[in-house]
Amino acid sequence: MADALDLTADALTLEREWKTPDRGTVGIIFLIITESVLFLTFVAVYLVYIGASVTGPYPKDVLETPILATVCLLSSSLTIVAAEWALERNRIGMFRIWWLVTIVLGLYFLFDTGMEWKKLIYVDHLTISTNLFGTTFYSLVGLHASHVTVGMIFLLLVIGVNLLGFPIETQKRRVKFLSWYWHFVDAVWVIVFTVVYIISTR
Repeated sequence: MADALDLTADALTLEREWKTPDRGTVGIIFLIITESVLFLTFVAVYLVYIGASVTGPYPKDVLETPILATVCLLSSSLTIVAAEWALERNRIGMFRIWWLVTIVLGLYFLFDTGMEWKKLIYVDHLTISTNLFGTTFYSLVGLHASHVTVGMIFLLLVIGVNLLGFPIETQKRRVKFLSWYWHFVDAVWVIVFTVVYIISTR
C-alpha cells in the first residue's frame, strides 16, 4: 500500500513539473524542417538534371559567381545576431542599427539576384522554358529568393513598427524566431550556391 502511495505521489510530482514545449519554438522548428525537405527536393532535382539540357545556354556559359551577394547574405546572419544581442540587453538604439544593416545586406542580395536574372533573360536568353537548366535554375534559385523576400518583409515590419513607437523589447521571443528563420535562409544559400555556381559550372 505504501509503495502504491509513493508511486502515486511520484506521478503527481512529475505531472506538476512537466511543462509542455513552447508552441512558438515547436512551430518554427517544424517550419524549418518542412522547408528543408522542400529545398532538398529541389536541390536533388537540380543535381539529377545537370548536363541533361539538349540545347544551350549551359551553366558554365552564362552563370557568374555572385561572390559579393553571397558575402552580404552570410554577413547578415552575424548582424542579426548582433541585433538580437542588443535587444536582449534592451539597447534599442543598437538593435535598430544592426537590424537596419541586416535589412540592407538582404536587400542587396535580392537586388543582385534581380540583376542576374535580368542579364540571363535579356542578354543570354535563358528563361524557365528555354531548357532543363533554365527550368531547374529558376525553380531552385527562385524558391530561395522567395524565402529571402518573405524574411525581408518581416524584417521590415519589425523595424517599421519599432520606429513608430511599438515596444519591440516585449517581443524578444518573436524576434528570436525570425532570427532562426533568417539563419535557415542563409544556410540554404550555402547549399544552393555550391550546387548551382560551383558544381554545375564545372
